[in-house]
Amino acid sequence: MSDEHLEADYLVLGTGIAGLTFALDASAHGKVVIATKRLPDDANTAWAQGGIAAVLGADDTFERHAEDTRKVGAGLCRDEAVDVCVQEGPARIHELIERGVAFSREPSGELDLTREGGHTARRVAHAGDITGREIERALLAECARRSDRITILPNHMAVDLLHAGKYGGPDAVFGAYLLDRASGMVKTAVARATVLATGGLGKVYLYTTNPDVASGDGVAMAYRAGARIANMEFIQFHPTCLYEPRAKSFLISEALRGEGGILRLRDGTPFMKQKHELESLAPRDIVARAIDHELKRTGDDYVLLDMTRLDPKFLVERFPNIHAECLKYGIDMRGQPIPVVPAEHYSCGGVDTDLQGRTSVKNLYAIGEVSWTGLHGACRMASNSLLEGAVFGHRAAADARHAQSAIPKSIQPWSPGSAAPPHEAVVVSQNWDEIRRLMWNYVGIVRTSRRLERARRRIELIREEIREYYWDFIVTADLLELRNLALCAHLIVESARRRRESRGLHYTLDYPAVDPALTRDTLLHRSDGPFAT
Repeated sequence: MSDEHLEADYLVLGTGIAGLTFALDASAHGKVVIATKRLPDDANTAWAQGGIAAVLGADDTFERHAEDTRKVGAGLCRDEAVDVCVQEGPARIHELIERGVAFSREPSGELDLTREGGHTARRVAHAGDITGREIERALLAECARRSDRITILPNHMAVDLLHAGKYGGPDAVFGAYLLDRASGMVKTAVARATVLATGGLGKVYLYTTNPDVASGDGVAMAYRAGARIANMEFIQFHPTCLYEPRAKSFLISEALRGEGGILRLRDGTPFMKQKHELESLAPRDIVARAIDHELKRTGDDYVLLDMTRLDPKFLVERFPNIHAECLKYGIDMRGQPIPVVPAEHYSCGGVDTDLQGRTSVKNLYAIGEVSWTGLHGACRMASNSLLEGAVFGHRAAADARHAQSAIPKSIQPWSPGSAAPPHEAVVVSQNWDEIRRLMWNYVGIVRTSRRLERARRRIELIREEIREYYWDFIVTADLLELRNLALCAHLIVESARRRRESRGLHYTLDYPAVDPALTRDTLLHRSDGPFAT
């Protein structure tokens, strides 16, 4: 048991662009505590290479950016969310610059804008090919300068949200239990508003471009707290991940194709021309499916991304990080194509929110990849993710200022009960591996009803094993991640089973066409499904 008690106006879970933007804005009118389960810069944001999209060029318009976003979103974008992000995007870019982000610039001093898949204009601001890392650096530095108002707790992982309903209060969240990974103790953190900025769930899949922290914690905790979850079937697979086992799923940015890279089969044949009018710059869902099809057709392990027709000096200057990483494995993209394969990259679904980041549970906000705002629809357009995090981090902070506390007078500290120290770690590692493999094989780029049913049955059994283990043994970070990952896998499968059509990122061989009658969102709630905990 632990009785350490932390209090703040705002509790933020996560240190990516969304969480840090919220914290910086909210610190103007309250005390902020940020919990991050590893080091502060260990967030999905830091791994983002390409950039952040906004209307910044003289030849671009809000209408054009919005139209591109909706087209990629395959009919499921929420119009209001698209308009908000597109119209508020430029202000958020300039705010990032004011906070110290050093975007790449032309010799004239203007922002060096690039283009990525789905975009019909150059509107992607970037910092070389390490945009996310630069944004993370600048925002953390700004938080450090406001240490009198912002406290960051590294190596603190949320166990579960605190719900006022369990104390006879309203349907509201008032904080979270936090596992101090260093001591193993669980602390109680309370706040007027609790903000999920926990990022994605890439570790649900065997192959992912995400860091190890991306285990779906926010979605799982929100679901257990009674929040609505939306559109979990739409999982984006990035078309181009470096095919090199030692590289641990190193992302090859879409910006390479934006600058003229061509996808080819191993024999050198380009194959995207017959797939889409934008060829190698087609939206990610189309490119990923095309590569998956060619790999299955040919039996090859990878395809090639050819940059050799571009100026070698330009490649090194524009993509220094990617060039250096490839060289580590003997691949010089100046003179040879890069071997690539698809990998899980981004969840377009998440915790259902309004345009202020509010969830269906009072005083609980969700921002960034953990949320579903409707911006991405059935498929995310490249570089709209950092944009969404900045825009909704800002909007949520403005709204949370008015949150009314639902903190009970007396709060029960965390108690392990009769749980014993864990002595069967193999249970965790075995279930972790099995979930990730079955999700890759049965709930991947191309799906079938039979595969989904097999996945559902097996995940239900695995989750029952995890439940028994969870209550029998003292919690650890690995066990918490496994519990969350298994629930997210179940939510993805259930959402995919309900969408009997192919749209955007969800493609099933049993229903290969778009069904206009299914131009609606897939909503899940704890009272609506067979998997409440």
